[in-house]
Amino acid sequence: MHDSDPRAPHRLFESNRAWARATLARDPDFFQKLVRQQAPEFLWIGCADSRVPANEVVGLMPGELFVHRNVANVVVHTDLNCLSVIQYAVDVLKVREIIVCGHYGCGGVQAALGNAQLGLIDNWLRHVQDVVRRHEALVERPLADAERARLVCELNVIDQVVHVCQTTMVQGAWQRGQALVVHGWIYDIADGLIRNLEMRVGPGDDLGAAHRHAATRAGERLGTQRR
Repeated sequence: MHDSDPRAPHRLFESNRAWARATLARDPDFFQKLVRQQAPEFLWIGCADSRVPANEVVGLMPGELFVHRNVANVVVHTDLNCLSVIQYAVDVLKVREIIVCGHYGCGGVQAALGNAQLGLIDNWLRHVQDVVRRHEALVERPLADAERARLVCELNVIDQVVHVCQTTMVQGAWQRGQALVVHGWIYDIADGLIRNLEMRVGPGDDLGAAHRHAATRAGERLGTQRR
């Protein structure tokens, strides 16, 4: 990578210094406040896609959102990275809301649907293919490719909310009476807006019923959303 390339590492240092100066100009105590405390109310589990910066899309400042991101916003019960983030957020930070947020146009979902051969990540994307198999009746209807991809992006979020709710950390929090709610949302890169997928689970809620309702609504939304 040449120095003239705008993506070269030294340009990132320059951008960082400019950002720090601008931030201090707006709030001289900003960084000192960050040093003293981290007290986010929300855990965001999202996709690693560079077009979906978690803090920015919800308009929150650093320190207000605890974040975990991976390809296709998948929650797997053998992924110690994701589970450690959930545990820290729930047990230490005491977040009150966990948000699983996917996005339309997800490359991971598209690769899973197309059975793409990309290498090591193919093993990870089998979790998305599992979502497709679980919802085969919805996914295998006569649909345009773009519609099917949007539907699977939604169903993937809905299923990952179930996985979050089934973790020992969330189950333990609910058993202790901790106020904690898990949500499923989706972000549209085309207009910058987040949609509520009607997948919301709190203490005492029927997880199976919530899952069935959200999946049914995902199927019903086909043809009613802006393309």
